[in-house]
Amino acid sequence: MANTPQAKKRIRRNARRAEVNGNRVGRIRTFVKKAEAALAAGDKTAASAAMAAMQPELARGVAKGVLHKNTASRKFSRLTKRLTALA
Repeated sequence: MANTPQAKKRIRRNARRAEVNGNRVGRIRTFVKKAEAALAAGDKTAASAAMAAMQPELARGVAKGVLHKNTASRKFSRLTKRLTALA
């Protein structure tokens, strides 16, 4: 158990950050799922709109440090490839 005041503060801070970061990751997942659903439905206009909304969310996740840069790039690349295959 934490004994020093600094260690106690770190526990409180880490709990707050975990909650915020969890919300960020959940938001990103929602945007990715919307894009995947539109792609699965075969709706090119909805899929391209979902991709346009998803890309800044992925970039924001990278900037905030909740996603690795390569992970976001890989997700966007794979979904873009599926979008172009719809045409």
